[in-house]
Amino acid sequence: MEKVIHIDGKDVRFKTTGAIPLRYKQQFGTDFFSALQKISGKKSDIDLEVFFNFAWVAAKTADKSIPAPMEWFDSFDEFPIVDLVPELQELLMATMQTKKK
Repeated sequence: MEKVIHIDGKDVRFKTTGAIPLRYKQQFGTDFFSALQKISGKKSDIDLEVFFNFAWVAAKTADKSIPAPMEWFDSFDEFPIVDLVPELQELLMATMQTKKK
C-alpha cells in the first residue's frame, strides 16, 4: 500500500511491502511484530517511538534516498506524530491483513 501525507509543507510518500518487518529489524534491531505489541495496548500506554520508527521505515520503503532516521526527522520543523497515527495505522493494518478467502 502506498500513501502520500502532507507533513510540514512537504508531500511525503509512505509505502508498505512484505519487506517492512525485515527493514524495521535491520534498522532498529528489534522485531517488528514485538514492537507492534507496544502500540496495541491502552491508548495511554502507546509507545510513540514505534510510530516514529514505522513512519521512517515506510518512508524509506517508498524513497530509498531518504537519510538515516534522525537526519530525516530533523529535516522537518514539525512532525505531528499524534496527528499522523491514524494515517500510519491504516498502513500498518494493510501490512498485517490477510487476503485469505
